[in-house]
Amino acid sequence: MPIESLNLARGQFALTAIFHILWPILTISLSAFLMVVETLWVKTSDVAWYRHARFWSKLLLLNFAVGVVSGIPMEFQFGTNWGPFSQYTGQFFGNILGFEGAMAFMLEAGFVGIMMLGWGRVPKGVHLFATSMVALGSSLSAFWIMVANSWLQTPAGVAVVNGKLVVTDYVKAIFNPDMFWGVSHMWFAALETGLVVVAGISAYYLLKRRNPEFFVRSFKLALLILAIVAPIQIWLGDSSGVDVFETQPAKGAAIEGHWETNAPGTGASWSLIAWPNAEKQANDWSLEVSGMLSILGTHSLHGQVKGLRDIPVADQPPMIPMLYYAFRAMAGIGFLFMVLAFWTVHAIRKARGRIDALLAQRKLLLAWVLAIPLPYIAVECGWIVREVGRQPWVVYGLLRTEHAASAISSGAITGSMVMFTGFFVVLISSFFVFARRWLKKGPDLTMLPPAEPARVSNAHAVDY
Repeated sequence: MPIESLNLARGQFALTAIFHILWPILTISLSAFLMVVETLWVKTSDVAWYRHARFWSKLLLLNFAVGVVSGIPMEFQFGTNWGPFSQYTGQFFGNILGFEGAMAFMLEAGFVGIMMLGWGRVPKGVHLFATSMVALGSSLSAFWIMVANSWLQTPAGVAVVNGKLVVTDYVKAIFNPDMFWGVSHMWFAALETGLVVVAGISAYYLLKRRNPEFFVRSFKLALLILAIVAPIQIWLGDSSGVDVFETQPAKGAAIEGHWETNAPGTGASWSLIAWPNAEKQANDWSLEVSGMLSILGTHSLHGQVKGLRDIPVADQPPMIPMLYYAFRAMAGIGFLFMVLAFWTVHAIRKARGRIDALLAQRKLLLAWVLAIPLPYIAVECGWIVREVGRQPWVVYGLLRTEHAASAISSGAITGSMVMFTGFFVVLISSFFVFARRWLKKGPDLTMLPPAEPARVSNAHAVDY
């Protein structure tokens, strides 16, 4: 396949993936948040929690709709742009995507209608069950997608037979070495995204002093959960990094700008900031901390970290400076969330329940409003590290990307990419138009819970 067509095919998939990932991460987290809110309403009968459930569910529905539509072009590309890949990996990769559609997306889509339209039509316990199924379905969807992606990173449980991968052990393939870290790190990233969005939107209303009694609740709830989630996510990121150095040493070396393998008995230096140069096989400049990379990458003082110079140039990831700084942006944002969460929990405790004291923390509230885009940036950077860092392999160590693409003309790919771009512009513009209306309108503080639907007596049953 011509290199121009290959790069265009990669660019098109990157475009669709970068756009699509924006939506499911909020669906996963917001559905879980709504499950917590609705549980509080069912247990306490506090009408404020009911109003929260109704208010935030509108954002979930809008986000869910865009996510479903934007995901369709991604799957079609496996059959159009990546036919050889689909033929080679179909017995496992295709099955896993089928699992995601059949047992995750259908569960989520099947109950979202009851969740949105079932108020007053089903008992509140049944409605809570529907909300829980939407949360479970979205998390199951993330699980299967990440299982498939983790298998691309660390393939296991397969053998090559007549030029195709045949599954020899489904358990090993599903629970491949990267699976636990990939699934958990992504799921917690999704949780962080929703919690930051809820906290940021709540902080916006608090800054405007609109319905402060209402939004103090969602602000506090989101931040209290985030104070637990953020440190766990940092630990997961650190552990995932150690796994990368073990299973994908080229990716690990690239994201750290590490060129020289450290000698036995010495620690590898860590570059706090640098500019990697693939042509020179060295950093143009760097600010280093002696021995620190061994601690970060192997959790030992003298752990050996393989340098890029010991890896053939053809097997080194491309765009190393982008990988290097995407990783640092992702990690930096993760630490920022933990600092913001702890700062806010301290401010909430200091306010001692006084809303006016919390409203006086205008810099803190503004920081949360400005933080709304950050989890999305962190997730996109994480996917750049994960996917570009795996190159030049589409199935690590088994199938190179150049052998996985279909023989399609560059003109055809360019035309479809332009079409997708226009489609995505319309989608995101529509989302912001409706989201702005939702934000401007705010919550309905006069809304009361609907009466429980009357039970149908067996005496009224009709015999046929």
